[in-house]
Amino acid sequence: MGVLDATSTWPVPTVAGAIVHRGEVLERIGPGDHMFRLASIGKVLTAWTCLIAIEEGTIALDDPVGPDDGSGRTLRHLLAHAGGYGFNAGDPIGAPERRRQYGNAGIEAAADHLARAADMSFDEYLRVGLLDPLAMTSTQLRGSPAFQMWSTVDDLVRFSQEVTAPTLITSETAALAARPHFPTLGGIVPGVGRYETCPWGLGFEIRGDKSPHWTGSRNSTATYGHFGGAGTMMWIDPDQDGLSLIALTDRPFDDWAEDALQLWPALSDATIESVSS
Repeated sequence: MGVLDATSTWPVPTVAGAIVHRGEVLERIGPGDHMFRLASIGKVLTAWTCLIAIEEGTIALDDPVGPDDGSGRTLRHLLAHAGGYGFNAGDPIGAPERRRQYGNAGIEAAADHLARAADMSFDEYLRVGLLDPLAMTSTQLRGSPAFQMWSTVDDLVRFSQEVTAPTLITSETAALAARPHFPTLGGIVPGVGRYETCPWGLGFEIRGDKSPHWTGSRNSTATYGHFGGAGTMMWIDPDQDGLSLIALTDRPFDDWAEDALQLWPALSDATIESVSS
């Protein structure tokens, strides 16, 4: 019996998952080609696309982005949810570096900045820069790059392999995505909790010492990943040789949040135990 067999009891119509360790797929479950809305996991793919553009010299982390209000707001702030943007579209509602203001608007502004600098749509840059090179042929952007991306577990396996052993960017640039930026900021992980310190990388949430959390009690503080309001989750634990867990469902998180916040950590702990024993 595999670790992922536990997902058969989840209260969701469809689930697909994978465990990847040292670049090798240890387990899969569910339909590998089923299209799921990633919801906020799309923010991670958007951030990685920005990192590709940074390596290509199209943009830079210290580029000023947003209104010219003298606040010093940069692309780095936006990718780390520290730019003072509210949850949804619009101008910033506060100064940068005051708190971890999680939302869609900052990520959308980052994607718009890339599109203007590259003189091409973000959708096209995403495809040419990230999806095509990794053969992520089933991943589609159908609107906002913050929450309207669709993909499959097979494609996310390819993405997790890229994140742990990058081929499109240098390992130094990849490391920037997985370390905390503006680490002292407090904030909220929607649906999970409010934290005095709420570390975030570039696109990726960093587990830190958050409690409660949607990852497991055995996950290291260096674990990074994201979950989505569509009932999706993905994490990578660098202290477990890049162990990755992906679990995609098609039931909105809010409809089973209480269950998800028990089932996801339990699956995470079982995943780590399976490679540690």
